[in-house]
Amino acid sequence: MVSRSYSNLLELASGESPAFGRMTRRIPRIMTVAGIISDLDDDQSASVCSDPSSSSVQKDRIIIVANQLPIRAQRKSDGSKSWIFTWDENSLLLQLKDGLGDDEIEVIYVGCLREEIHPSEQDEVSQILLETFKCVPTFIPPDLFSRYYHGFCKQQLWPLFHYMLPLSPDLGGRFNRSLWQAYVSANKIFADRIMEVINPEDDFVWVHDYHLMVLPTFLRKRFNRVKLGFFLHSPFPSSEIYKTLPIREELLRALLNSDLIGFHTFDYARHFLSCCSRMLGLTYESRRGYIGLDYCGRTVGIKILPVGIHMGQLQSVLRLPETETKVAELIKQFGDQGRIMLLGVDDMDIFKGISLKLLAMEQLLEQHPEWRGKVVLVQIANPARGRGKDVKEVQAETYSTVKRINETFGRPGYDPVVLIDAPLKFYEKVAYYVVAECCLVTAVRDGMNLIPYEYIISRQGNELLDKVLRLEPCTLKKSMLVISEFIGCSPSLSGAIRVNPWNIDAVADAMDCALEMAEPEKQLRHDKHYKYVSSHDVGYWARSFLQDLERTCRDHARRRCWGIGFGLSFRVVALDPNFRKLSMEHIVSAYKRTTTRAILLDYDGTLMPQASIDKSPSPKSIDILNSLCRDKNNMVFLVSARSRNTLTEWFSQCEKLGLAAEHGYFLRLTRDAEWETCAPVTDTAWKQIAEPVMQLYMETTDGSTIEDKETAVGVSKGLVAKRLLATMQEKGMSPDFVLCIGDDRSDEDMFEVITSSVAGPSIAPRAEVFACTVGRKPSKAKYYLDDTAEIVRLMQGLASVSEQTVTV
Repeated sequence: MVSRSYSNLLELASGESPAFGRMTRRIPRIMTVAGIISDLDDDQSASVCSDPSSSSVQKDRIIIVANQLPIRAQRKSDGSKSWIFTWDENSLLLQLKDGLGDDEIEVIYVGCLREEIHPSEQDEVSQILLETFKCVPTFIPPDLFSRYYHGFCKQQLWPLFHYMLPLSPDLGGRFNRSLWQAYVSANKIFADRIMEVINPEDDFVWVHDYHLMVLPTFLRKRFNRVKLGFFLHSPFPSSEIYKTLPIREELLRALLNSDLIGFHTFDYARHFLSCCSRMLGLTYESRRGYIGLDYCGRTVGIKILPVGIHMGQLQSVLRLPETETKVAELIKQFGDQGRIMLLGVDDMDIFKGISLKLLAMEQLLEQHPEWRGKVVLVQIANPARGRGKDVKEVQAETYSTVKRINETFGRPGYDPVVLIDAPLKFYEKVAYYVVAECCLVTAVRDGMNLIPYEYIISRQGNELLDKVLRLEPCTLKKSMLVISEFIGCSPSLSGAIRVNPWNIDAVADAMDCALEMAEPEKQLRHDKHYKYVSSHDVGYWARSFLQDLERTCRDHARRRCWGIGFGLSFRVVALDPNFRKLSMEHIVSAYKRTTTRAILLDYDGTLMPQASIDKSPSPKSIDILNSLCRDKNNMVFLVSARSRNTLTEWFSQCEKLGLAAEHGYFLRLTRDAEWETCAPVTDTAWKQIAEPVMQLYMETTDGSTIEDKETAVGVSKGLVAKRLLATMQEKGMSPDFVLCIGDDRSDEDMFEVITSSVAGPSIAPRAEVFACTVGRKPSKAKYYLDDTAEIVRLMQGLASVSEQTVTV
């Protein structure tokens, strides 16, 4: 275990003495219902120190990791070659910190700087950023960074996650093993920097976006119990797209080394879960509103929550004198000329759909001549974040389309499209938001896109802007949105006009609808959006994610963990601390001193190896079962998924053996007893309809077969355990020895029933209860044996004890 002194470089850098007697405070809760704080999972330790001002209480600490630090750097102009560092106010990571509140949580950032720092300056820069900004810069060699970021991230992951397959060398980058190796190497450098500052027992780590998808594996390998969250800000593609990625399983397993994985929308999460199911065979379940994936005994949480905007920052920009001046200028340029402004704000890249928006504008003017001379589309084109041939093609197409539209529909003093491709300050963009009657977002694929959120808040404005806009004090605000159904914010904005951006006619019609819509309807839609956006800001998003991360990590300390696998296949197996191998001496001793025994045995994978071709029981297995059944102190049940006809045939020599067929739907206490059902008898007439359809699929699917069972009603094996215990109780035979052995997920229900029955009336007080699974793996059982051979040896040993008892 790493010592606490190892992690507190920040305290050493600031000259403070490290605090060893640390008492953590809980992450602030968010309101899930008005007036109610969600704190259902609090434990009593949270109230150890009730005085928040006590000097012995320190803040919780979170390490936020992203490709870029929220820092701007530039050289001093005095010729000293020194650096000036300032916060990047537009960075989501910095806004996230403001949302959490400085009084609640201490935040450390780990990431790269935009500017290249010479190796001779890196130590000095690291010290300055650590002391002044609590930032830990990650220095990646330029060549490696280019292959990692511009190569693998931007040429391979980013296009694929936006549904662009490399069908030819010109359409996205073909998979390049050297770029993948650069990506892994860069992630390893990030991990090394985190290890310099982390306190693994207390700190939370929050990793952001697709640049660092394998980072969780490096951190989990070093610290098995690290409290680690990951949030993906891009779309996650459907399994049909994702499975084309050659390193698909490596990325999935790396993400699953997180404790909590966040997505903007349900669709993104659903695609991820589908990939885990189809490619890794994992299952998930939802309990009390939380989605969890069972991965090697660890529950990996899935969080669905779209990010919000920084309300305080945007409102402060709306109050700037510069914003008022710019709004007045735009009113004079457009409003006073009788022009209605439609606004688009997009990055200049292939997925933002700028050209589709322009084509829709052209269609609008073509089909609705009444809007010519009245409507202006202002398109603000932010500089592209990537580079390459596709960016140049987008730029060329945009310029040519704008030129064609203006030449066709323009006239002196009127250009239907105004393209702004020079960088704008944020207050200038906000001024455009304030004036625009409608905001258009026609991206063909986008992870979230906060432009509509910023537009809504800007249209709400304030009293000073109302005067500039010449609005009466009580005027209800209005806004209109035409947004693509393929962007992450679309599900959150139910009042927007959603469009398929590829359907030019539909987008043009939506623009006309937005222009023609009645004022009261615009006001109602705006009010609905404003209430949602203002209450679900970046602070709400951050607090909600960290709250769930804390809840997910709560049982880390009580779990026994060890790592298995090499390289990116590494994973941590987490088991209950009481889980151990079943001792032959222990169970035989308990078997000898007890007088009323219940034994439940699974068949396939337990008494019979899964790999065996002949699944019928061997003579040795029949002899063992008969020996156990002849003991008058035993009641033995064999539970199987097989049909009752098969079990009747196979175990016809076992007179006193109880059988449960089809997972317990059919029960028989002895060979001569009648078969009973554990559930109401169902009508199986549906089989006459389903069987021909299944037959057709079987004939067209190589290697498939149809297993004909009498019923397909799902019955838990736990019902068999309950029935056996209830039957023994009715006969006045409360068992003082219970043995239950199984190997797969269906047997977990039996384990749960018998372990929960210990304190109930169906089992004798101080009974010896043995729930045993096959293989050392996460299970509700308390014991395990390695394989079926050990199971058979165990049963043979118990049968020998019974034989001796019968003989005596």
